[in-house]
Amino acid sequence: MEFHQKLKLAVALKYQLNEDVAPLVVASGRGALAQALVKKALDLDIPIHPDGELAELLSDVEVGSSIPEELYEVVAQIMAMIYRMDKALERKL
Repeated sequence: MEFHQKLKLAVALKYQLNEDVAPLVVASGRGALAQALVKKALDLDIPIHPDGELAELLSDVEVGSSIPEELYEVVAQIMAMIYRMDKALERKL
């Protein structure tokens, strides 16, 4: 069984430099919807960060809204880690 088939909650974020003030919640779901969100992200090679506690906090944010200021730092750290991983992968190709 793939890990996304066991998920109970997923939240998708979007951030565009010079366009968004803060990351936006673009999708959120529980159960089958969470599993579908993660499967779609995997299919599109969108990075995933498994953090149930953060997902719970983000699930309270209305879709289309910015994340709360108190989550900026943790989300920025995750985005920076993903950016570094992408750059390292590009160097290997």
